[in-house]
Amino acid sequence: MAIRAYKPNTPGQRGMTTQDFDGITAKKPLKSLTVIRKQNSGRNNQGRITTRHRGGGARRFIRLLNFNLAPGLEATIEHIEYDPGRSARIARIKESNGTYHYILAGTDMVPGRIIRSGEDAPVENGNRLPLANIPVGSTIYGVELQPGRGAQVVRSAGTSAQLMAKEDEYAQIRMPSGEVRKVLVTCMATLGSVGNEQHQNVKIGKAGRNRNKGWRPSVRGVVMNAVDHPHGGGDGGRHGVGGGKNHGAAPRTPWGVKTLGYKTRRRKSTSKFIVKSRHQAKRK
Repeated sequence: MAIRAYKPNTPGQRGMTTQDFDGITAKKPLKSLTVIRKQNSGRNNQGRITTRHRGGGARRFIRLLNFNLAPGLEATIEHIEYDPGRSARIARIKESNGTYHYILAGTDMVPGRIIRSGEDAPVENGNRLPLANIPVGSTIYGVELQPGRGAQVVRSAGTSAQLMAKEDEYAQIRMPSGEVRKVLVTCMATLGSVGNEQHQNVKIGKAGRNRNKGWRPSVRGVVMNAVDHPHGGGDGGRHGVGGGKNHGAAPRTPWGVKTLGYKTRRRKSTSKFIVKSRHQAKRK
């Protein structure tokens, strides 16, 4: 996949880039595997805003992906399609009995190729196998953390993990963040890496494009008054984070909760599976 630049016919198109859709072979998805995306505008079931700056945007239909392919499955890739609900491309596959599935499309997936799942599947990119059957050093994606749960991590465009080692009933996997984590060797993973690897290089270019994606404008706290935000206030001129009533303190949300360096991880019961944290990886 490549990045396509716009001819700057308008000021907003100068510097704007978009994805190259040449690899997509079907424009319309299967109706049976799509559902309409309900617009909540960042509100919960009580109507209160829990995520700010959301709302509007283009109407989207979410594709129903199968993250947990049955063992022994053998299917043919029919199309590579676009999914508005994720950064990666998806592949439409068809079993011999006529059943269709959507799966994450890897970099090597093309129409007409046969993919397999299970312990007996060959070690080839696109096939889904238990970690026990994957050679050490292989690049993988769509990794399970609990057997039977389906692909839980490494699902974004261009991402991949690496199988570092196997010891007894656990395998060590290096995540895209640099974290090394222990996972049961009975968990499944797909060989290869997720496609659409140039997704991160797309330049939005203008505010209206973000509105089409459902993102509303955000006002910085440092330009507010001290009464409206902990970063607000100051005696004229430009000022950085920490002005007004929060002068010299760490960056905070409008409600006074720390934002940078503030630990938000809740499920600490899984810390025993982390061999090397992602923070240690960044320091080296």
